[in-house]
Amino acid sequence: MQNERAEKIILAYRDHIYRIAFSYVKNPYDADDIVQIVSLKLLRYDGEFESEEHIKRWLIRVTVNECRRLLTAPFFTRHVSLEDYAKTLSFPGYKHEELFLEVMKLPAKYRVVIHLFYYEELSVREIAAALNISETAVTSRLQRARKKMKQNLEVWEDGRTEI
Repeated sequence: MQNERAEKIILAYRDHIYRIAFSYVKNPYDADDIVQIVSLKLLRYDGEFESEEHIKRWLIRVTVNECRRLLTAPFFTRHVSLEDYAKTLSFPGYKHEELFLEVMKLPAKYRVVIHLFYYEELSVREIAAALNISETAVTSRLQRARKKMKQNLEVWEDGRTEI
């Protein structure tokens, strides 16, 4: 791929790649590494993209694969507390920060589909293709994640438990 074209794509999608990677690895340092790896793979990619949608799907797929590869690596032990990381982010309000923390507490299989559906605005079909799972699995994971989030947030709103 031409360096100039790849550079434009990287600049356009860098934040998307980072957010997907962070939702998997829960670590800003490893998420940055994933962005770099995906960028290098894009630079080395010798195929042609049919459309912007094809580029986005390719980047998501490569990002997910790299995250899975990293998570299975024996050295994967670096962790930063979510609360500490959340302090480095800017949120429109306190509720948004609490919602972010609740999403990050979900198991990876739920956290990733929530992120792709709500933050990246991918359809169920696109998520299924990116994660290489069935559309039914995506729908089920979304439902279960919403249920878990609802339960956790209701408990928090009722004041019975702290988050």
